[in-house]
Amino acid sequence: MKELPWIKNALLPLSWLYGSITDMRNFLFDSGILHSRKVPQKVIVVGNLTVGGTGKTPVIEYLTRLFSHQVPVAILSRGYGRATKGFIEADSNATAATVGDEPFQFYTKFNRKAIVAVCEKRVDGALKLHEKHPDIPLLLLDDAFQHRAIRRDVNILLNDYNRPFYKDHPFPAGRLRERRRGAKRADAVIVTKCPEGLGMQEKENIRASIGACTREGVPVFFATTRYSAPVSYEGLPVQLKNVKMAAGIANPAPFAAYLTTRFVVTDQNVFPDHYNYTSGDVEDLIKNLKNDTFVVTTEKDMVKLKPLVASKGCADRFAYIPVSVDFGSDEPAFAQWVTSQTGNGF
Repeated sequence: MKELPWIKNALLPLSWLYGSITDMRNFLFDSGILHSRKVPQKVIVVGNLTVGGTGKTPVIEYLTRLFSHQVPVAILSRGYGRATKGFIEADSNATAATVGDEPFQFYTKFNRKAIVAVCEKRVDGALKLHEKHPDIPLLLLDDAFQHRAIRRDVNILLNDYNRPFYKDHPFPAGRLRERRRGAKRADAVIVTKCPEGLGMQEKENIRASIGACTREGVPVFFATTRYSAPVSYEGLPVQLKNVKMAAGIANPAPFAAYLTTRFVVTDQNVFPDHYNYTSGDVEDLIKNLKNDTFVVTTEKDMVKLKPLVASKGCADRFAYIPVSVDFGSDEPAFAQWVTSQTGNGF
């Protein structure tokens, strides 16, 4: 539903108040009244100013693939939506309920390449990881741009091409977690979810808009979302024609748009972000499902739905679409930049 301008204007005073509160918090850190603690690992943060999905998970996965070939890597998340608290290192007993859906996705993909852990207090999590794994020199922090209690070596800010932060306002009139000036903490900005064939002139315009909010000389990289061939919940490639969409992610619109361009979408089922599916949800999804139709989800939904559909014996009716970030022609430059920022100090 399109937001009415008068509603946004009416909420602007509350956005000013919310922005002032975040400004005060940032001032306390900038002035040293509140302290950012240095931890033993090199720290790379991936985050955003915008509430909702800007593509953090694919970027964390890209960085894991890039650095795990060079050094041991750990991924630390808050573990949003989990039913547990405190520090937990993902292991063979981990589930989306114990560590959160995105960390469980990381563990499922990278358990042989990286350590995955969750902790609400990132400093505590980093120190416990170092205590358990002193040989790991690199820590990737997921969704921690505003978590300033931990000092970072590289701050990567994501900007959704479709919802640019430089045109937005703080909550509740907009979707920003803090004012646009928070972008001055960024060491680089990645414009995610760009359309294919984005022109040079538009890129320069976006760079100029972002540059007005960041420090001088901060690089801007452009990336698209790459959807891979569908995979069944049984782990096999699958041919799809008719699909029933199910998605519990922050911004399902791009996923829905992709499905409608590739398949015949018979129905769209949208759930809240980090939604915890139930057996009843599975029953509703497969109810009246025709033999030539698959329930298709994101990978993030798959890690939560898979045990439920397996228990009901219908895993062969479900598939998911793997997603990755594609830097295109910017890939060599970004890989060189982010590698150089660690100072080769491993």
